[in-house]
Amino acid sequence: MRTCSDVFNTPLGEPDRTPRHSISEVAAASGLSAHTLRWYERIGLLDPVDRSASGQRRYCDADLHRLAFLGRLRLTSMTVADMLRYVELARQGERTSEDRRDLLVAHREVVRQQIADLHATLAVLDYKIDLYAGKIADRGESADRPQRKKSA
Repeated sequence: MRTCSDVFNTPLGEPDRTPRHSISEVAAASGLSAHTLRWYERIGLLDPVDRSASGQRRYCDADLHRLAFLGRLRLTSMTVADMLRYVELARQGERTSEDRRDLLVAHREVVRQQIADLHATLAVLDYKIDLYAGKIADRGESADRPQRKKSA
């Protein structure tokens, strides 16, 4: 049986739907706080989570698969509203496959633009780093060595 972290980090295959992961395990595996996990459930990003006899939340592997996917979407700056739209469409089943695909295709264009912007930003950073490296070399100073204050 796979651990909570294993399932979250490698969400492949058909998920086990046995409720067995505690909120603290899921928080540790996902990097989300327990508060955020409860909020995701409250707003509908997660389906209602099963409870133990004592009322504690018990997440199944399917919940972890969804959280892993939502985490990827958040990394791309997808809005919570768009994530909710995707989840609502998924709940409606196969008849919404085209709508879900369209939503993801549109968001892919946003991600591609973000990547292009990051490449341009990286080029500027590389230029500045090279510029400063040249200035440091011109002064005969090591970039690793702290500079001494010149006395007046």
